[in-house]
Amino acid sequence: MRKSLFLYLFIIAVLMNIFTYKYFTSKESSEQKATTESNADTLITSKVLSDSITHLYNKLNDANAFSLENNDRAQNYLYESNKINDVPAFAEKVKQALLSYNDSPEGNKYTDQVKMSNQKFIINSIKLLNHRWVIANYSNGQLWGEVLLKYFVEENGSISFEIMNSYLYPANLN
Repeated sequence: MRKSLFLYLFIIAVLMNIFTYKYFTSKESSEQKATTESNADTLITSKVLSDSITHLYNKLNDANAFSLENNDRAQNYLYESNKINDVPAFAEKVKQALLSYNDSPEGNKYTDQVKMSNQKFIINSIKLLNHRWVIANYSNGQLWGEVLLKYFVEENGSISFEIMNSYLYPANLN
């Protein structure tokens, strides 16, 4: 009886070892498979992100096609004619010169709009298109519009403006 008990214990121990070995090898292979799938997902995700970044970069370049910062010919014109060395500083100077007219009690005269019912039109944002043109949007809090301006750099360094065209969007009729 004692021999058969040892035989049964031996068989049970061998079976437990076999099942344990099978469990751990299948667990390892499933972890490797999961890691491989995770790496593949990561590669796909990084490729998608890379494509998205490239797409956004291209869209940004397209949007900035008409800007003084990306227009070499306009920058060369400014360098040669006015001895301007710093384009971002010059762009800021033009923007501040135009925004300074917002302080007028009648509103910014370069919006090409008159004051309506105690609300003056002021310029909100500005973009320098090249060495000669500026586009800006303006509002009085209720109505919005856009204006295209010419700007000139005078001999004394001051900036003057001339309205080329202006458009005031109609009020919403809800």
